[in-house]
Amino acid sequence: MKILTAAEMKQADDSSVAAGIPIADLMEAAGEAVAAFCLRQYPQAAHVMVLCGKGNNGGDGFVAARLLAGEGVGVRVLLAGRQDDVKGDAAEALALLKEATSDEIVEEFVDETDEHLEAIIELLSEADLILDAVVGTGFKPPLRGPAAILRDALAKSAIPVVAVDLPSGWDADSQQQTAEGAFRADAVVTFTAPKHAHIFGHLTAATFGPVVVADIGSPEDTIQSSQNLNWAGTAKSVTERPRDINSNKGKFGHILIIGGSFGTAGAPSMASLAALRAGAGLVTAAVPREIVNLVGSVTPELMVRPLLHDAEGTATAANLTNLETLTKGIKVIAIGPGLSTQGEASEFARGVVAQTKLPIVIDADALNAFDADHVHLLDGANRTMVLTPHPGEMARLLGKTVKEVEADRINLARKFATEHHLTLVLKGWRTLIAHPDGSIAVNTTGNPGLAKGGSGDILTGIVAALLGQYPDNVAEAVEAAVYLHGLAADLVARHLDEKSILATDVISHLTQAFRYRNVDADGLTWFCGIQPKPKEPADA
Repeated sequence: MKILTAAEMKQADDSSVAAGIPIADLMEAAGEAVAAFCLRQYPQAAHVMVLCGKGNNGGDGFVAARLLAGEGVGVRVLLAGRQDDVKGDAAEALALLKEATSDEIVEEFVDETDEHLEAIIELLSEADLILDAVVGTGFKPPLRGPAAILRDALAKSAIPVVAVDLPSGWDADSQQQTAEGAFRADAVVTFTAPKHAHIFGHLTAATFGPVVVADIGSPEDTIQSSQNLNWAGTAKSVTERPRDINSNKGKFGHILIIGGSFGTAGAPSMASLAALRAGAGLVTAAVPREIVNLVGSVTPELMVRPLLHDAEGTATAANLTNLETLTKGIKVIAIGPGLSTQGEASEFARGVVAQTKLPIVIDADALNAFDADHVHLLDGANRTMVLTPHPGEMARLLGKTVKEVEADRINLARKFATEHHLTLVLKGWRTLIAHPDGSIAVNTTGNPGLAKGGSGDILTGIVAALLGQYPDNVAEAVEAAVYLHGLAADLVARHLDEKSILATDVISHLTQAFRYRNVDADGLTWFCGIQPKPKEPADA
């Protein structure tokens, strides 16, 4: 699913009209999607207040109000302006609303006095649900006049707010996490494709507030973007294809996890267990000899191989002489979890990368072996190579500060991936998956519960497992792995407080994540938030 700018969204609408789909039809479909969402998510809302502007976003609100009223919901519409100023398709939608209900359903808000504001706050308090359809994607901040007053009134209310397209006052092209001066929202329903703000912004008051996109009828070829940004959740479909009934473990990849040292046996253990749970046919952990039994005890399905190590328990470069034997029959290597940067560990990591041509995932301490002085050794031109740095590791790769990395995440990730011919997973708020062709997918799953030791090791295991299963679909495999990792954490957070989530809880919820479907019964795609009742296969 493409991520659009405001201008690209307008072009998609214009192209749809040129293809024979009137704006009025798009508006009707948008309002229908909003109404369906409200009826399903807020079934107890008997009284709905719809806040509308004078433009097409208000038109979407008029349609939603008419359809909700047709379902027996008590509806009031508060227009930020005068009815005579509503033009075009929005005016037609307003006329249809009044024809289907009554003239009294619409109240104009043009008086900005304190007395009228108090009346508005009182009016809002009578609602069970509020729809914000004041301004949408085409608006550029700041809000002024009646719209700003409505925003301030909503801020004093605890009534749930569903934003139509965007919370009013939010710049659709913004990549900021927050936006001062915008309406608050508890859920957002947008149309056709997400815009930058939907993906990069935290639009809802709660961590898991729904942000969904509805297909309103624009032909696929009208949705074009030059940004080369996509949503990672689309790639999950690769994991939803049923396996061949005549399957065996050899078809799903033998993964080798290389890592561990004295005191860090947990890291390769978690990466290995995650790889098994994510569907790998076989998993072997290669760890220092003294911790082989400890790592192997994580699960009986895991195989282990001993590595030579020094007195401090760190793998030595002498293991490179046995590398051919170690990697025989292996389909994907993952190196780094718990490896250490002491002794010869970094030399060993660089040697593994240089002397093998197998698909490889490089994480944690193996990444730190490729600082700015050694980063030129990373080249995926003739193999599949995936790096999974957090901002600190990315800063070391580039010889920059974390602040510099965070200030230019998209450009730096894209440049690094294309120059080194690899896939880069830059972790953080809205993890980026940058591919060697210059495209970037943005992930929207995950929560603060992942800010705990072991989370990165588990992601490494999932990435390696999916590469082993889908070697011909590298981009989709990596994007799906990142999405599933965050989704499993979100599923955990429905039952546990974010503070008490353990990394291993994420592994235990991978089955639910694989079965979860991000398109609901109404055809809405959930790219933020979790459906209350995930759609599962009939035989689940």
